Amino acid sequence: MIHTGERYINPLTDFGFKRIFGTPFNSELLVSFLNAVLDGERVVEEVEYNNSEKFGSNEAARKAVFDVYCRTSDGSRFIVEMQNVYQDFYKDRSIYYSTFPIAEQAEIGDWNYELKDVYTIGILNFAFPENKRSGDDGIFREVKLMDVNKKEVFYDKLTYIYVELANFHRDIDECVTVLDKWLFCLKNLQNLLERPAELQGRVFERLFRTAEIAKFKPMELKAYEQSIHAYRDIKNGMDSAKRAGMALGEAKGRAEGRAEGRAEEKEDMAKRMKLKGMPASLIAEITGISEADISKLPD
Repeated sequence: MIHTGERYINPLTDFGFKRIFGTPFNSELLVSFLNAVLDGERVVEEVEYNNSEKFGSNEAARKAVFDVYCRTSDGSRFIVEMQNVYQDFYKDRSIYYSTFPIAEQAEIGDWNYELKDVYTIGILNFAFPENKRSGDDGIFREVKLMDVNKKEVFYDKLTYIYVELANFHRDIDECVTVLDKWLFCLKNLQNLLERPAELQGRVFERLFRTAEIAKFKPMELKAYEQSIHAYRDIKNGMDSAKRAGMALGEAKGRAEGRAEGRAEEKEDMAKRMKLKGMPASLIAEITGISEADISKLPD
């Protein structure tokens, strides 16, 4: 059952994400979010929802199921995905998904191959491993096809935008832009008991009305409960893996510390033996330290 203290849905669940962004009734919310992400690069005025399940050109081809797939009035396509767990080939998958809205633009008969823009937007509840290793805690990255030598965009109609929600740690009073406010809601909505004063305006009023659990019909409540259980299973699995990794690291650290201590003991023993004039061959046999390393020890 849902915890009695929760007033609003968790947007990071499959049900929650699609309820907020994936229905024509709430298209205003999706338009607001897209414009916040695009930040003036272009303006989306309205969207038409497309079938989110796409198949390849034949029965053997794999299919793709998008969280949200829509088209704007000028024909541009947008895929919006929520991803809670890192997958080894997540980038490959996002590239693969983008091929469907590209391929479906092909026209029968004479066609000059002109394409409309395609955007793939990934909201990630994790940070890419390479960014974690380098200490990069950036939230937003935009990727286009680039001319490597000229360091400039080669083709600007294919765009991948990744929002690393795991790196977003701002409180509501630190949120200045509309995108900040959207990311705050995505990460914290289920923990709120009322709409913060900073989240004013028609869009956020609609968001909080849409997300209020008490207004769900019985079938909607059942679907959300199933979705929240699945989300909690994923989160518990992630937390368990993280704890196991930390325990392994601590055990490795203790083992390395013990090994380092034993190495220091052997070196001290070798120094004392050498000072007593014992031959290097005998010291090496007793301590396991090579004669070359023994020769470097002080006399």
